[in-house]
Amino acid sequence: MTPTLLRFSDLKARGIVANWVTLNNWIEREGFPAGRMLGPNTRAWTEAEVLAWLESRPVQKAPARGAAKDKKEAAHASAA
Repeated sequence: MTPTLLRFSDLKARGIVANWVTLNNWIEREGFPAGRMLGPNTRAWTEAEVLAWLESRPVQKAPARGAAKDKKEAAHASAA
């Protein structure tokens, strides 16, 4: 079976990444697969490797920041 190849436009259409800068940062720092060069200006990723990377990402909720953190701390303090 031939693997499904995804180009940057496919990654963007699926909501995985919004721009090349972020994608390059993910490749360099977050372990996103580098893909395969199909031509001098054509890079593609297999759907399987992209899905595997997505599955490896944490799913825990990010900690509250800024005003949301202050509100959460204030609510916790008043409950105690």
